[in-house]
Amino acid sequence: MGRRVSGSSESRFSAYVEGLVGVIGHADRAQPLRDYCTGLIMPGERKSVEPMAAVTAPARVAAQHQSLLHFVGEGHWSDEQVLAKVRKMVLPRIGQHGPIEAWIIDDTSFPKKGRHSVGVARQYCGRLGKEDNCQVAVSLSIANHHASLPVAYRLYLPQEWTNDSERLRKAGV
Repeated sequence: MGRRVSGSSESRFSAYVEGLVGVIGHADRAQPLRDYCTGLIMPGERKSVEPMAAVTAPARVAAQHQSLLHFVGEGHWSDEQVLAKVRKMVLPRIGQHGPIEAWIIDDTSFPKKGRHSVGVARQYCGRLGKEDNCQVAVSLSIANHHASLPVAYRLYLPQEWTNDSERLRKAGV
């Protein structure tokens, strides 16, 4: 009650994604970015490109899968510039609800079946509550009582990765 909404959630999402288009480079990456972001917020347990392709383009799943794989795998944009743009767009909205009150450092784990994704190793996986095959990322977020915003994000590389220069080279690290 009494809450002002500036446009529908769809139009606000579209404006948000359009704001990111300028920092990802070529205009031909705009539609895959839209599709990828849409896939991230759609229902579904797995957020890999295969199920995202099925949700975002059910009539042409194979082509969409290839498009999303290319977008993610050949993403030659700057993560720092993308995060800076997100901060520029989102921080003023968070600030409307009060000042930043906390900086939060946290780790996030992603269970994985294989061993070829960068950083995957048998290590503690908080999501599973035990040691298992996973990737781990460390993030820095800022927050107030209304919302939080990740402002920095790095993939953790276990020692078995950092000590294997050939593996790092193959993975493009």
